[in-house]
Amino acid sequence: MGAALAAARNRLLAWAERRLPALTRLRASETLPVQLDRRRIYVVPTRFGLGFSILLLVMLLGALNYGNNPALLLTCLLGATGGASVFAGFRAMSGLRLQQVRIAEVHAGDDAHLSLGFAADSRTRASLRVRMGEVDTAFALPAHAAGSIELPYAPTRRGWHSCERLRLWTEYPLGLFHIWSWIHPDTRLLVLPALEIDPPALPGGSGEQGERNITGDAEELAGLRDYRSNDARRLIAWKASLRHDRLLVREVEFRAGEALALDYAALTGLDHEARIRRLAAWVAAADVAHRPFALRLPEEAIGPGSGPEHRRACMRALALLPQAEQP
Repeated sequence: MGAALAAARNRLLAWAERRLPALTRLRASETLPVQLDRRRIYVVPTRFGLGFSILLLVMLLGALNYGNNPALLLTCLLGATGGASVFAGFRAMSGLRLQQVRIAEVHAGDDAHLSLGFAADSRTRASLRVRMGEVDTAFALPAHAAGSIELPYAPTRRGWHSCERLRLWTEYPLGLFHIWSWIHPDTRLLVLPALEIDPPALPGGSGEQGERNITGDAEELAGLRDYRSNDARRLIAWKASLRHDRLLVREVEFRAGEALALDYAALTGLDHEARIRRLAAWVAAADVAHRPFALRLPEEAIGPGSGPEHRRACMRALALLPQAEQP
């Protein structure tokens, strides 16, 4: 019986979304920030709310039939409480503002989290829920403090992804009414290519000059410099640091011919997506090893270079390569 009522309610909501212009217009994406107002918040009774209404009706008929004033007063108080709960739940939704949608670096096939940032507000908002796809996440926002929530996100393909529609809802405070709204932020998320599992060793150099300030094989000492957060611990010159009262690292440079060449065309025998996965794995491995490398793609060449910015540029170029044609 409960499953049948839930299915009927879902069909009713779907029909309302198709028929009511105020709902169907929200299918289009919206530029951030997005704020909920009274014209886009909708209210329907829950199953519990319908049962509560029937109970109040029976109590009212009984109180009137027997002329029982205390029972009539109790019925009126319970009805007023139920009516007030609508405004409490509506107030929890009204004025809610989504400021930003962001995601940390994620590769296709990895489990990640989508972060929703909400603006600070003058009142506490309790018992809110957000649904993306089939996943519901409960959250609350404190007063006078911006809040963010994390939604599970597991993309299966690389490239640009549009953020899905978000359904914000609450049944606060008594569970008598279901109060909801839609938000469809106009946000694109870049998903990096999947990394090949157990890729072969990095290829050899290409004869191009490597960069300074990078650690790895075939390196030569070029002096000392101040420590930076991305420097390897093995390069710290401890004795010199003690003498100068600050952290110093050995500055090294590669001899000519030590930069790696990660070449798309050289990966014969692999299909388009397999080449991309291998190149992505090599880019990650070269970055971890602090090796300078150049990435050569069919219509673009990047580097040689090294460091976080070079890695991001290469991963972005791989992610945005055309998708393989379907047979």
